[in-house]
Amino acid sequence: MSKLNIVVTGGAGFIGSHLCERLIAEGNRVICLDNMITGRIENLAPVIKNSRFSIEKRDVSKSFKLEGKVDQVYHMASPASPVDYLNYPIQTLKVGSLGTHNALGFAKHKSARLLLASTSEVYGDPLEHPQKETYWGNVNPIGPRGVYDEAKRFSEAITLAYHRVHCVDTKIVRIFNTYGPRMRKNDGRAVPNFMMQALEDKPLTIFGRGTQTRSFCYVNDLVEGIIRLMASDLNVPVNIGNPHEVTLLEIARLIIKLTRSKSGITFQRLPKDDPQKRKPDIARARRYLKWKPLVSLNQVQSLSLKALFPPQLHS
Repeated sequence: MSKLNIVVTGGAGFIGSHLCERLIAEGNRVICLDNMITGRIENLAPVIKNSRFSIEKRDVSKSFKLEGKVDQVYHMASPASPVDYLNYPIQTLKVGSLGTHNALGFAKHKSARLLLASTSEVYGDPLEHPQKETYWGNVNPIGPRGVYDEAKRFSEAITLAYHRVHCVDTKIVRIFNTYGPRMRKNDGRAVPNFMMQALEDKPLTIFGRGTQTRSFCYVNDLVEGIIRLMASDLNVPVNIGNPHEVTLLEIARLIIKLTRSKSGITFQRLPKDDPQKRKPDIARARRYLKWKPLVSLNQVQSLSLKALFPPQLHS
């Protein structure tokens, strides 16, 4: 199989860096574009010295050009955690709209295949459970989370428009909750928050009663699904996530057990529009990509904390 020239926007982020590492390991040439608002250069330590890898500090919300042949574009750029998109609401909207437009125009110009990293947040606080790709969602467009939700919904719409009008070969992955190394300790999402608090023997903070559910997918499983989707003939959105559904209270208790922490649990007011349920229907990924997650939360105790969680949290 011939090696590819690949552009990854947002490649210095949590998921983007794992994707870059995998693509380089497969012998491809990778150019990472990242404005470093939420990305970190240290995430790219495994590939930064590789001759087939390069990184440019670019804001893809502004038009960009690159010389040479490009075969694939993974558009991963976007603040993705509540802390980030609430701190950077305008940038989040711009990268989802202008950034996606620019990435699609670039892919069209290069005759490249493009994969859009979308999110389960397009379903909002879902009234359908589990969530299938055919579900249109229940989103508050003007709520605080709307800057992320609607940016991603728009990015899906323009991606399919480019596919239909300009015949760009596009893919859309709807990413569900993901965890693993390189998550920031101030990321704002449940797993790093709980880990940081547990390792410091501080009370784990749960918003609401902890009965809201999430489905956590290990990052290596997610990257495998993304790469399979890029290689597929599918142009419709595909859920990639772990369908094993757990409550946040269960996750908190598991992390306390894993870390042997003395932490208790404290409850605070639930943020506005926080989804009550999250569980992907992955029938489409199973059927067309022959993909399913391999790492389950039931296997956590057989894996090291270093393999599962951010090194800076337990070093």
